[in-house]
Amino acid sequence: MIDFLVIGGGIAGVSAAARLSELGSVTLLERESALAYHASGRSAAMFEENYGAPSVKALSRASRAGHEAAGVLSPRGVMVISGPEDAATFDADCAELQLDPITVAEALDRVPILDTRKIDRAAIHLQAEDLDTDLLVQTYAKALRASGGQVVTNATVTDIARTATGWQVTTGEVLEAKSIVNAAGAWADQIAVMAGVEPIGLKPLRRSMARIPAPGGHDVSNWPMFFGPGETWYAKPDAGALLVSPADEDPQEPHDAWADDMVLAEGLDRYSHYVTEPVTRLITSWAGLRTFATDKTLVLGPDRHEPTFIWCAGQGGYGFQTAPGASQLLADVIAGRETDVGPDIARSVSPARFAK
Repeated sequence: MIDFLVIGGGIAGVSAAARLSELGSVTLLERESALAYHASGRSAAMFEENYGAPSVKALSRASRAGHEAAGVLSPRGVMVISGPEDAATFDADCAELQLDPITVAEALDRVPILDTRKIDRAAIHLQAEDLDTDLLVQTYAKALRASGGQVVTNATVTDIARTATGWQVTTGEVLEAKSIVNAAGAWADQIAVMAGVEPIGLKPLRRSMARIPAPGGHDVSNWPMFFGPGETWYAKPDAGALLVSPADEDPQEPHDAWADDMVLAEGLDRYSHYVTEPVTRLITSWAGLRTFATDKTLVLGPDRHEPTFIWCAGQGGYGFQTAPGASQLLADVIAGRETDVGPDIARSVSPARFAK
C-alpha cells in the first residue's frame, strides 16, 4: 500500500510529492502525458516576494532559499507605469509591491518603447526575478524519484473509494493508498466530490497570453516585466520575444483552456496605449486556468472532516513562487512538526478555515 497518492502533476503536486517522499512511499498520478501540462506549463512565472495575500508573501519568502538552491532564479525586475488618470491606482500598486519610484526617463531607458506622452510616473522593484519553471518541475521530479517515488503519466482518475485502511483509486489500474493528496488544480473540487469529500468552492479563472515579436526589433532580453496600473495588462520578455497578457480572470469550468480572441485583443489594446510600437501580429497565444480559493490564499493540509484526504490546492498565480515553502509547510503539518512560517500562517492556509 502506498503511503501518499498524489493526484496532479503540476508544480503543486510534484513539489508536494518530493517533500512527502521523505515521510513515506509516494506515487504521483498525472492524467496527461507529461508533468506540468496545464496551468504550470503555461505560466509566465516570476519570483516576487511582495505579490499576493499575507500568507502568500510569507510562503514566498520561505521559498527563496529553495529556489536559490535549485538555481531557478535570474535577474528581471518588475516595473509599473501609469498616466495621470490612474494616479491613485498606481500609488496603491507601489504600496502593495513596495516599488521604488523612478523617473519616466529612467523607465524609458529600461523599456525604450514606452510612450512618454501617455506616462507620467513609474516605479520598479529590481529584486523580482525570473523563475525557470521547467527546471523547478524537473528538480522536484528528480528528487521524488531519487527517494523511491513513482511518477505515473496518462493516469486519469475515474473512481475513488474509501476503504477500511485508506483509499482505493482507479485509473487504468486500482491503487491502494493510506492518504490522498489532492493537487489537481482546476479539477481539485471534482476530485474531492469523487472521493465523497465536501468541495471547498475553488474557482478556476482563465489567464490568457499572447507572444509577439520583439517590438521594433529591440533586444528585449534585459527589459523588466512591466505592468499597467492595477494589473490591467502586463508584458514580459521571453526568448527574444515579448509575452503580453490582458491579465484576465474570467471564471471557467475545468478544461484544457485556450485564449479568447476578443479578450486578447482588448488586453493588447490596453498595452498598446502605453507604447509606441504597434502590435502587428501574434506569434502564438494560449491560456491557462489559475485556480483560487475564495480568499485567494492557498489551501494546504488535511481536510477538516477526513484527515487522510490532504488538500494541496488554490495556488492561483502563486504556485511556482511559493512551491518550496508551501510544500515544506504541507510536509511539516502532516508530520506534526512546527512550520518555518509559524502557526498563524499554517492556520491561514488550512482547509479548516472553510468550516461551516
